Amino acid sequence: MVNMVIEEIIDKTNAIFVDEFEVDQEELNPNAILRDALELDSLDYVDLVVAIESCFSVKLVADDFKEVNTLQSFYDLLDKKING
Repeated sequence: MVNMVIEEIIDKTNAIFVDEFEVDQEELNPNAILRDALELDSLDYVDLVVAIESCFSVKLVADDFKEVNTLQSFYDLLDKKING
């Protein structure tokens, strides 16, 4: 996988939030709490993981989410998964 800059990761991730989960773009503040901003139920989270894994060709596991609480921490997780 080619390294991606964080801005590209954020743009692609936000596009998934907007297109797949009908989240308002205005809600996607990096400091927003992930659970509150996305208003997803547990099945939606499964769909989100599948969409992210498909988009970025990464594998996410439950332990990955231990430190994820804000959108920024989610972006940072993806950056780490994608770029090492």
